[in-house]
Amino acid sequence: MSGVDLHDRVAVVTGASLGIGRATAIALGKAGANVVVNYRSNRDKAQEVVNLIEEAGSTAVAAQGDVADLKAVEDLVSLAVNRFGKLDIAVSNAAYSDREFFYEADMAGFRRTVDVTMWGAFHLMRAASQQMIRQASGGAIVLVSSPHAFIPAPRAMAYNMSKAAIEHAARTAAIEVAQFKIRINIVQPGWTDTPGELKFASRETLDTAGAKIPLGRLGTPEEMADGILFLCDPKHSYLTGAALLIDGGISLPWWANRGSAAPG
Repeated sequence: MSGVDLHDRVAVVTGASLGIGRATAIALGKAGANVVVNYRSNRDKAQEVVNLIEEAGSTAVAAQGDVADLKAVEDLVSLAVNRFGKLDIAVSNAAYSDREFFYEADMAGFRRTVDVTMWGAFHLMRAASQQMIRQASGGAIVLVSSPHAFIPAPRAMAYNMSKAAIEHAARTAAIEVAQFKIRINIVQPGWTDTPGELKFASRETLDTAGAKIPLGRLGTPEEMADGILFLCDPKHSYLTGAALLIDGGISLPWWANRGSAAPG
């Protein structure tokens, strides 16, 4: 997203080695921010992101940590402060999802989905808010949600409920920290062409399904990163508690597509 100036800003992005998190960390770096690039297991990919940010003229550091662990997330925030002196931006992107009917679900995977997707977002929102309150200079926090927050997609109950929970949490938090000039917003990416989608479908299936979306394709991580950058931009200082939907029309009523008549 052109025109965003984040020089002298410091950001933490969770789940930043792949997909939307990767694109977001790079976009923040290109806009001038120094970035903590969080990853859980893919160190080499995280280092690639660091290299790309530094090639763009900013500074970055890769930081391993499981967002399901509150202490690990607090350590990410501490790393940002120790390395760069402060924290201005926090983007909660890390997520996990298994796809099974809830009545057949492996409960370890179900709980892991909630621990990463819901608790991980809460952990970053809490730790970042605490640091921003101490700094007394405001800040921007963005939680990456999904249309799953309001569309009950089958075989994804743990993910659906986690995304719904973080949206309500974000809006509640936005009220509570507004007095400190901390803005908390939500982005709702639709079906996005990321490596994580290949866990659930083949490349051919993704391309075929993407063609059925009202705008005729899957979204790109870069398009989602542009939306996140918009929400982080200090020029938008009056924007808080908002949800930005970027989904190519996938959450529109099915009959809105291709001129079909509404049922009933």
